Amino acid sequence: MSKHLSGVLTALTTPFDNDERIDVDRLEFVVDRSIKAGVDGVVAAGSTGEVGALSSNERERLVDLVIEHTAGRVPVIAQTGATTTAEAIRLSRAAEKSGADVLMLITPFYEPLSTDETVAYIKDVASAVDLPIMLYNIPAVTGVNLDPDTVRSLAEDVDNIRYIKDSSANWEQALQLIHHHSDLIGTFIGWDSYIYSALAEGAAGVMAGAANVVPEQIVAVHRLIAAGDLRTALDRWHELYPVIDALISVPFIPAVKAGLALLGEPVGAPRRPTAELPAEQVDRIGRALKMLSTRTV
Repeated sequence: MSKHLSGVLTALTTPFDNDERIDVDRLEFVVDRSIKAGVDGVVAAGSTGEVGALSSNERERLVDLVIEHTAGRVPVIAQTGATTTAEAIRLSRAAEKSGADVLMLITPFYEPLSTDETVAYIKDVASAVDLPIMLYNIPAVTGVNLDPDTVRSLAEDVDNIRYIKDSSANWEQALQLIHHHSDLIGTFIGWDSYIYSALAEGAAGVMAGAANVVPEQIVAVHRLIAAGDLRTALDRWHELYPVIDALISVPFIPAVKAGLALLGEPVGAPRRPTAELPAEQVDRIGRALKMLSTRTV
């Protein structure tokens, strides 16, 4: 299903069973939950999916499972970046062969690279596949920020670089990407508290871990904005924001899993050493979800 990406993309959580193995049944559930809610795509092996805690073989299997179960209902974006160029190329080619629609490419992490090294890595991986590439800018993890001018230069030089997920939490930079570079590259904002603002400003879309928990509500905000009804969209966003705020104000991976558990849809604990949230933080998420449920009945 190769097509232009836009709208709401769910950064899928990765369910684990009691032995910390990928729980295939629950993985299929979270995929179905997002698709039934109307999202425009799903993302496998992203940050919310605990990619840093997965082995290389597990990453490959996870992408395969999501592609197989999605079965063409929505595009699948596979996150295939790695700490070496060779591994990123291997994962990217495997995802392409399995039927991914877009490859999302985080830049190497652990040891921050120079801008020149980062650009070389991106060009080498992108040139090894034919699929559209989504750059993944998350400088808090990688130590390198893909600034708007660098992003534009990459999109000009490499034909299959089509999108960027910007998780810099830098709103000025996000606006520059949206307003100055949308002729070349589609910007997806990956910071959930900016969902309304990004869509209202004209971003190609948002990639939201919170869409595992409240997909219908995020999709509703997007559809209202797309229809030009900013006032109603803002009202819906005001109802939704306390849940988003509760999720992002604590460690996000366990927050998403706690949110699903509170809704009666557990997907297991995070893989150790990431811990589950303490009770007071879970309670805050629970209060926000209860308030949202009361407002939207």
